[in-house]
Amino acid sequence: MRLKSTIPVAFLAVAVIPAFAQNPPAAPAPPQPMSFFVSSVGPGKGGDLGGLAGADAHCQKLAAAVGAGAKTWHAYLSTTGKDGQTAVNARDRIGVGPWFNAKGARVAKDIGDLHGDTLDQARLGNNLSKATALNEKGETVKGFGDTPNQHDVLTGSRPDGTAYPGTDDHTCNNWTSSDKGSAQVGHHDRNNGGNVSWNATHPSRGCSQENLISTGGNGLLYCFAQ
Repeated sequence: MRLKSTIPVAFLAVAVIPAFAQNPPAAPAPPQPMSFFVSSVGPGKGGDLGGLAGADAHCQKLAAAVGAGAKTWHAYLSTTGKDGQTAVNARDRIGVGPWFNAKGARVAKDIGDLHGDTLDQARLGNNLSKATALNEKGETVKGFGDTPNQHDVLTGSRPDGTAYPGTDDHTCNNWTSSDKGSAQVGHHDRNNGGNVSWNATHPSRGCSQENLISTGGNGLLYCFAQ
């Protein structure tokens, strides 16, 4: 013989309420501060950035203008080993990650994720795209299909983030020339052609500002906080 519950339904409802009150839903995590952006403008002298120091100073200046100048910012650029100088790899200049854009979206969690160092990382890919590769103001950078198209970003790098070997110039004379050599560039929007590399898509036509613009860029840089 089944016994009926003698606990009033109203009592059960009241007894449950405190349990919910003691465990409210967790608040969403605050957005991460910006640690990556595509420069809204280039220095304006084509591939002559004033060397790595000048490029870093440009990133630092743009970051400071939006209140992020307390961090140390470096441009994602490689240089070639020549004239007694040691080659510099872009991947070695930007810290260890993770990196977040101006809206708080993560673009990569570490160096391996950014460059696809392992098979799994290469298969999954980083989170860089036109939607996430924002400038320091949180604005979308014009890309393929926009007028003007400015998806070329200077890197001087191979897909793994290292400098090119040999004597061919991929860095506008290590970022000091606007009239000699060419610059290896990536596409921030991962678009236009079979190679959609963010950091090593094709060389520019030359190192002048006009040549960078005619290729599909404006002397823009990837800037990372260390």
